[in-house]
Amino acid sequence: QVQLVESGGGLVQAGGSLRLSCAVSGRTGNRYIMGWFRQAPGKEREFVAAVPWRTGSTYYADSVKGRFTISRDNAKNTVALQMNSLKPEDTAVYYCAVDVKVTAVVSTWGTSYDYWGQGTQVTVSS
Repeated sequence: QVQLVESGGGLVQAGGSLRLSCAVSGRTGNRYIMGWFRQAPGKEREFVAAVPWRTGSTYYADSVKGRFTISRDNAKNTVALQMNSLKPEDTAVYYCAVDVKVTAVVSTWGTSYDYWGQGTQVTVSS
């Protein structure tokens, strides 16, 4: 079993920054992929960013590229999402997720991920 716990959400003005963190625990193996997704009211869940734990390569949705940075801390077993230049359209519940399959490849589809955190609210005011 794998547990994910997010933290760091909140209310910020447009142009501001927030940093989300996701603590990972449990049996993940060493080939897993961490992802961040978000879901705004009335909209479908969408991919934000991902990082394979082993390689550290990063992947982003076009809508956040250049503004958000995903990173992992191997020693602390956490993955962070630094969000800069926030816009009102970034308002959503943000979820971290993990794909622990041995054959895992980076995917923008939420159905590829096996475990999810509880979500943290990010609200950007105009």
